[in-house]
Amino acid sequence: MTSILDKFSGNRIEVNEPAPRHLDPSDTGEATPASYSMEVKEVHKTFGSFKVLQGLNLNFQDNAITTVLGPSGTGKSVLIKHLVGLLEPDAGEVAIFGQDLWSMTEQERYDVRKKMGVLFQDGALFGSMNLFDNTAFPLRKHTDKHEDEIQDIVTRRLTEVGLERSWHKYPNEVSGGMRKRAGFARAMVMEPRIVFFDEPDSGLDPVRTSLLNDVILEMHAEHGGTYLLVTHDIRTARKVSDYVGLIWKGKTVHYGPAEEAFEHDDPFVRQFLSGESAGPLGMD
Repeated sequence: MTSILDKFSGNRIEVNEPAPRHLDPSDTGEATPASYSMEVKEVHKTFGSFKVLQGLNLNFQDNAITTVLGPSGTGKSVLIKHLVGLLEPDAGEVAIFGQDLWSMTEQERYDVRKKMGVLFQDGALFGSMNLFDNTAFPLRKHTDKHEDEIQDIVTRRLTEVGLERSWHKYPNEVSGGMRKRAGFARAMVMEPRIVFFDEPDSGLDPVRTSLLNDVILEMHAEHGGTYLLVTHDIRTARKVSDYVGLIWKGKTVHYGPAEEAFEHDDPFVRQFLSGESAGPLGMD
């Protein structure tokens, strides 16, 4: 695979970006329960007197990139915590690969989590480890792979995100965009079937955001799986999404193919995706 970093090198190798739909061309676009990797069914969650999720419903198509958008404080990060099993819903069901997450044993939930990868807002790298050791950490902790095999896997993942020349550097020695890409490499070393991105573009300038989006598209085209991005960046949603979900006040306002979202005639959906100040969203 050509490193996406080559776009910024003296050898300007152009990477062919896949179209923003990564499903089988023969797919009719009609989702069925069997094609969902994750399902959120009438989920409620309250913290004290604050109702965060109020009957949230979302179904995530396997082998697709879904972006979830919404105003700050509307429950997007809480949604991710429910999907990875860090929060149990007060009511409703969260199903992963067709199984209710909270009807499983703790060991079964642990096994499901090993099929997931997470890219956190700040990359969440260990400051005392270089990029190689940060990326290798899940393999060393959760597998019995030999060090030679770990070196091969980590080198391959770092190369895919354009960090093959920076493996020896520490997090405080690289840019925010490089930390995000290192976090992405670490999220992929266990070959997850589901990858979560919690505001991956947070703190990045437009160029670094675009570079990260290119990496996301390229990695998904190479490895497949379910990618779920939570973001405020409309340009990111336009570029990478197969599906777009919009939540507000803990409920689903819209969910469907990306092209439908950006051509939607609902006033709230249109206002949020266009970034206009006038509309039903208001100031609350």
